[in-house]
Amino acid sequence: MSKEVVEVPVLSEGVRRVGVPLSMVTRANGFVFVSGTPPFNLETGGFVKGDIEVQTEASLRALQHCLESAGTSLDKVVMVRIYAANAGFYAAINRVYARFFPENPPSRTFVPVASWPMEFDIEIECIAVA
Repeated sequence: MSKEVVEVPVLSEGVRRVGVPLSMVTRANGFVFVSGTPPFNLETGGFVKGDIEVQTEASLRALQHCLESAGTSLDKVVMVRIYAANAGFYAAINRVYARFFPENPPSRTFVPVASWPMEFDIEIECIAVA
């Protein structure tokens, strides 16, 4: 099995800038793996501030950007994990999430987390068919 790290315009550089040792997207064995994606601004690589719905929208747009950079799409996502700073955000996150996966949504896990090392309230990761 070989793996290929996919360079994601703006976001890969943003991750390097903050010094986090990860690749945003890795392709291997017919799948695309997208690391936990916070609410990135697709123009600056910084973080989008706002309520949980604004952050969820930004995270999902960034996730979509990562997938498209790897030559795949939201339609090919098979697994999603959502990490949120508060379990009370569940309903608001679902309202936004449903717009991105309106039919036949992928398998999904919702994980409340205690805290973040950076200033955002959500991170979303996924696995997609390449």
